[in-house]
Amino acid sequence: MTSYIEKQAHLHHIVERTINAVSPDPAIRSALKLDGDVLTVAEREYDLNQFERIFVLGAGKASAAMAETLEKILGNRLHGGIMATKYNHGLKLRKTRVLESNHPVPDLAGERAAKELISLAKGISEKDLVFCLLSGGASAIVPAPRHPVTLAIKQETTRKLLECGATINEINAIRKHLSFFKGGHFAKALEPATVLTLIISDVVGDYLDVIGSGPTAPDESTFFDCQAILDKYGLCGEIPDEVTQVISDGCEGKTPETCKEGDACFERVQNVIIAGNAMAVAGAAEAAREKGYTPIVVDHSMEGEARDVAKRLIRLAGEYSQGHHEIKPPVCLLAGGETTVTIRGNGKGGRNQELALAGAIELSGMQCCRENISVLCLGTDGSDGPTDAAGAFVFPDTVARSQAQSRSAREYLENNNAYEFFTNTGTLLKTGPTRTNVMDVVAILVD
Repeated sequence: MTSYIEKQAHLHHIVERTINAVSPDPAIRSALKLDGDVLTVAEREYDLNQFERIFVLGAGKASAAMAETLEKILGNRLHGGIMATKYNHGLKLRKTRVLESNHPVPDLAGERAAKELISLAKGISEKDLVFCLLSGGASAIVPAPRHPVTLAIKQETTRKLLECGATINEINAIRKHLSFFKGGHFAKALEPATVLTLIISDVVGDYLDVIGSGPTAPDESTFFDCQAILDKYGLCGEIPDEVTQVISDGCEGKTPETCKEGDACFERVQNVIIAGNAMAVAGAAEAAREKGYTPIVVDHSMEGEARDVAKRLIRLAGEYSQGHHEIKPPVCLLAGGETTVTIRGNGKGGRNQELALAGAIELSGMQCCRENISVLCLGTDGSDGPTDAAGAFVFPDTVARSQAQSRSAREYLENNNAYEFFTNTGTLLKTGPTRTNVMDVVAILVD
């Protein structure tokens, strides 16, 4: 039987290897091949001598780290640029200005960053090459609300969408239609420059129009989709009238749609995904294998309410523990994606902590094989919800330790207060900013 100390060491090893697998530096170096003055990206060649200037622009939690590597590759060829990233995710770069703003609810600093990016973009010519570096978080980090929507209105709308349990795809569909940066609008601002967008994906399916709300990609969502999302979650009377009016006007053709496939602004744009959740899961699998576990990927597109996903995964782990599957323990069950949380209480936490807490409760009710199962829930960006934790660990006695604090685990869950629960049990996972973002990874060790 593997001891708790060994299990915790194994899970920490999986955390380290998972994050390293999607670090911006190796991802960019793997995607770009520079031979003299010829740059090859996804089988397309760029003769750098053909361009008068080379800029780097972008946004997201990983953007500063991405720009750091690109500066090293391009050296003096790089003219300059601007990166917008989340607070405490910035780096001091040689030729690129780094601006910081809030996430997931946008702030004034983010609005200013968006204006600076658009202003610089409009001064770039057809003789220039632009590297646009995008990663998860860009949607909130660079808000650019379209009239009559204001930043305050966008903040309130974002909070409502987060609280109701809407998916990232649904949230971004709304964001795109309230912005003059997202939904392909940044590509329009950069026109007619040559644009090479390097992307670290944080969405299930790696859809270009959803990652960062697709500032340089054709948008597949419509105002009608936005109206359907508001109706689905009963938000029409909950969000500001200006938002419902913009969407209503769009459905009636009174407000221009986002940029679509075939728009001239995309003729000189190449979008390339250089890292995503599958790479993180692969890194976790290799780490598990190194520690003697057979890795089994049970879900490549984990979605849904965190509590429901937790129950399904823990029950599956129980089946493996009891030998009900062909592959026998020790195994490591892996899932990648992004769950959602419907806010009902006033506690503190994030989707990974909520998933872990619901999993701990489910695990506590399994008498036959509980001692064999340990869980890791990891947000690859290092910040789970509005907390300083990346997620949490769950061990067989996690709920028992919490009950010693005289509060039941279910009370914590119902109040969406997983952060306090795992603080009490000493099993919060804190990594600090990882400067990457490819959604979440769940790893369950079955000994």
